Order: sequence, then structure tokens, then C-alpha cells
Amino acid sequence: MFDNFDATMLARIQFAFTVSFHIIFPAFSIGLASYLAVLEGLHLWTKKPVYIELFDFWKTIFAMAFGMGVVSGIVMSYQFGTNWSVFSDKAGPVIGPLMGYEVLSAFFLEAGFLGVMLFGRKRVGPALHFFATLMVALGTLMSAIWILAVNSWMQTPAGFAVNDVGQFVPVDWWAVIFNPSFPYRFVHMVMAAYLTTALVVGAVGGYHLLRRTAPLRAGTMFSMAMGMISVVAPLQILAGDAHGLNTLEHQPVKVMAMEGHYDSHPDGAPLILFGLPNPQEKRIDYAVEIPKLSSLILKHDLNAPLAGLDTVPDELEPPVTVVFWSFRVMVGLGFAMLGLGLWSLYCRFRHTLYQASGLHRLAVVMGPAGFVAVLAGWITTEVGRQPYTVYGQLLTAQSISPVSAPAVASSLIAFVIVYFLVFGAGTFYILRLMGRLPRDPDGHLGQGPIRTAGITPASGLADGHAAHSVSHAHSHGGAHHGA
Repeated sequence: MFDNFDATMLARIQFAFTVSFHIIFPAFSIGLASYLAVLEGLHLWTKKPVYIELFDFWKTIFAMAFGMGVVSGIVMSYQFGTNWSVFSDKAGPVIGPLMGYEVLSAFFLEAGFLGVMLFGRKRVGPALHFFATLMVALGTLMSAIWILAVNSWMQTPAGFAVNDVGQFVPVDWWAVIFNPSFPYRFVHMVMAAYLTTALVVGAVGGYHLLRRTAPLRAGTMFSMAMGMISVVAPLQILAGDAHGLNTLEHQPVKVMAMEGHYDSHPDGAPLILFGLPNPQEKRIDYAVEIPKLSSLILKHDLNAPLAGLDTVPDELEPPVTVVFWSFRVMVGLGFAMLGLGLWSLYCRFRHTLYQASGLHRLAVVMGPAGFVAVLAGWITTEVGRQPYTVYGQLLTAQSISPVSAPAVASSLIAFVIVYFLVFGAGTFYILRLMGRLPRDPDGHLGQGPIRTAGITPASGLADGHAAHSVSHAHSHGGAHHGA
């Protein structure tokens, strides 16, 4: 099965496989921790029970996602010593302390307050419990800071020197952490996490609105999720554009692969929407393109010249096909999220947010879109960096441990089997939890669609008394036809 792969390629596949499993859990837990903090804060502010009921529903799901993220992260980190020991030796003086700071500050903060958040509300009081929830949310954000500082330094290394034995040693920690791509990468990733969580929450809310099992709770989470998507999706597109300009400045070859520019364009480069990359002939076959638009986006000038991969030695080109398509998947899903947010705004303005079954179905379909977009974005970032592990400084082929291909293949097969069994079961359990939203306290709430009387677009279903009275009147007013 792996006869045509050398140890370097197999080690790359193994790391890509494990990091793909790992990244989806932190991306979800970062956003979900903040969502839990918002829910508890709203409950303390408004005293409405629906918020704490949703908090209790989502905190169990958060605990599962957090646990699987920790386990997958620990397993992934061991590969630095088994498969990438040369990289660990050379880059360890820089990335080692950053990883250590992540554990000491972020993970300890999360783990220290997680038990209080999950089990301590009746023991420590509402104020201290809310503080614990805020600390868990802060811990997830701090974890993202340190991990993205590591990854960003590998993309745009700064603040280092090379000692006599070829190791990267820090000379300016401020420049190491806040390297040129870190601010863009951090904002882009955190907003991706918020969008991922909002899409999942919106999908669960839409699913239960379609089933009419708990309109008050489902409608509340659906309204909050759609509101978040409406705000964050356009901001994410703007952040992505700024991140792209930063990448053009510091990693122009990656942008060439993303855009599919095999040839240089001295008088304006086209934006290639779709096509089939042909690495052998160095062209994009069947390209659908808009003339000069790439130059306008990247240089803000229709006639600005853009260099192509014809200016780069073949051995320094990233795998264009993978980067080209993963970038388009990410961008396409980003605009689909924007469309979902705009549709929800239209329905909110029309006071039909809770009756728009088409919107609910689309929200359910879009539920996994955030995870797919995160994975596509990481593929674009990591594969686009090739053939380097530390961009421009250390080649991937020079970073591998002295291991044989059969040894790496054996561990890869073991990882595939164990991961699909363990994390497949965990994911299945999370989905089961999402499908078990308790009914609203008033049994009548499950018997008919929600009306908008007494519910403002801004508050969603926050007015529990209005939702109760409307549903109660509806169910006793001869509305049995409204299935």
C-alpha cells in the first residue's frame, strides 16, 4: 500500500492525519467556551432560565470535545520526537518554550477551572461559577495564542539566530512571538473557531426547530448562532483578505500556488475561479478566469504585475494541486456562510426566523461546514509552506528522523485504526447528545410552530413568557392543522 512512499512522505501523511483530527476539537472548544460564557452571562443579567438550560446542555458537549482535543493533542506531540527529531533539535530552542508556555498558562487555566465550570455551580455560587467559565474561555484563547505563535514562526520566522551547531536560537522573544504573520493568523483562526461553533449551534437549533421538540430553547440558540454568523462571516472575509496580502508579502510562492499562477503576468494577472492544475505541463487546464482581477485583489491595481511559479525552481514549488483546491474549498465555504448569515438577517427582518424551514434545513446542512473550512485552511497553510518546515530556513527533507519507511507506515496504519475507532465513537456520542435537547418546561411548546407575537428580532426567543403564551394559545386555539 505504501511501497511508493519514502519515510518523509509517510511522516508528513501521519502528521497531517493526526493534526486534522486534532484541530477540529480545539476549533470547536474555543468557540464553545466563549458561547458558554455568553450564555451564563445572559442568565445572570436577565435571570431567564432558558440561558442556563442551554448552558447545561452545551457544557456536556464541551467537556467531550475538550477531552478529545487533549487526547489527540498529546498523541500528536509525540511525533516531534519519533518522526521529526531533527526538526525538534534544530527548532526546539524556539518552539519548545512556546509549547511549554501554552501548557503552563493556557492548559492549566482551562483544566484548573473546568471542574468548577462543569460541576460547581451549586457549590461555589453564581458569581464564582461565572468567573470559572470566563477563565475556561480565556484559557482556550490563550492556548490559541501560543500554538499559533509556534505555527506562525514556522511560516514567517523572525527574532532568531543560528548557532554553531545549526540550531535556531531566540534573540528577541517579542519578535519570535509577534512575528509578521501572527496577528493575521490569530484573528483568522479565532474567527474561524467562532464561525465553526456558530454553525454547529445553528445546525442543532435548526434541527430541533424542524422537529418542534423545544422551540424556546432551539429558537434561542438558533437566533444567537445566526446573529454570530451574520456578524463574523463578513469580518472573516475581510480578515482573510488581509491575511492573503500578508502572505503575498512574506510567502509569495504559496500565493502563486493558491492562485494557480504557473506563469508570470507583467500587465495584470487573472483570477482563476476554477480549473484543473496540470503540474506536468505547468498550466491550469480548462481555466475559468476573470482577467486582471487577481492583480486588483492582491495589488489593488488592475495592471499590477504578479510573478508566477515560472520564477521558482521546481524543487521549491509546493504541491500546487492540493493548495489550489483547498484554498477554493475554504473560500467557497466562507461565502456560503456569508449567504447563510444574509438569509437569516432577511428572515429576522421579516419576523420569520423561527418559521423559515428552508433556512433551518440549510443551517443543518451547513453544520459541518466550519470544520471543513478549518481543515481546508490548514491544508492551504501547511502544504503551501512546502518544501520547508521553517519557511526559507529548514527543508522538510532535512527535518525527518532517521527512521525507515516501514516503521512509519506501521505506526500510520495503527493511528488510522485507533483514531477512527476512538474519535469516531466520541463524535457519534456528541451527535447523540446534540439530538437530545430536552423539551421546554411547558409541554405545549412542542405542539406547534412559534409565532412572532411579542418576540423582537433583537431578542429572539429570549422573552420566554411571550413564547409560552403564544404557543399555549396556539395549541388551544384549534391549531392542530399546523403540522
